[in-house]
Amino acid sequence: MDYSNLRRQAASMKKSLFDQGYLDEQFCQVEDLQDEASPNFAEEVVTLFFKDSARLISNVEQALEKYPKDFNRWDAYMQQLKGSCSSIGASRMKSECMSFRDYCAQGNVEGCMRSFQKVKREHGALRQKLEAYFQLLRQAGPAGAATRPGM
Repeated sequence: MDYSNLRRQAASMKKSLFDQGYLDEQFCQVEDLQDEASPNFAEEVVTLFFKDSARLISNVEQALEKYPKDFNRWDAYMQQLKGSCSSIGASRMKSECMSFRDYCAQGNVEGCMRSFQKVKREHGALRQKLEAYFQLLRQAGPAGAATRPGM
C-alpha cells in the first residue's frame, strides 16, 4: 500500500475543506495538539464535537417548537452551538449560526427557520467530509510509517 499517496490525498482533502470554507485555522490548531501520546486527538475532539453539536441542534429544534418567538432562548442555544463550532474550526457552520443569531436579533421567525435548516445541512455535510478525512488518515497510518522497517 502506498502510504505516502494516501497522506497526499488526505492533505489534498484537508486543503479542499479549507478552500470550500468548511474549516478555518482553529482546526489546524486542534490537529497541532496531537502527539505520539495522543495520535488521534483531533479525531477524538471532532467526534465529541459531533456528539455535542447533535445535542445542541436538538435543543434548538425543541426550543423552536415549544417556545414560538422566544428569540432570547433560541439565541442562547445557538450561541452554545456557535461556540462549539468555533472550538474546532467549523467555519461554515459557525457563520450560519451567526446568521441565525442575527435573525433572532431582528425578530425574524422565517429567517431563523431558514437559517436553522442551513445549520443542519452544514452539520451533516461537515460530518460526512470529516469522517472521510479521518478515515483516509487512518488508512495512511502515522506520518513516516512508509519509511519504517518492514513497511
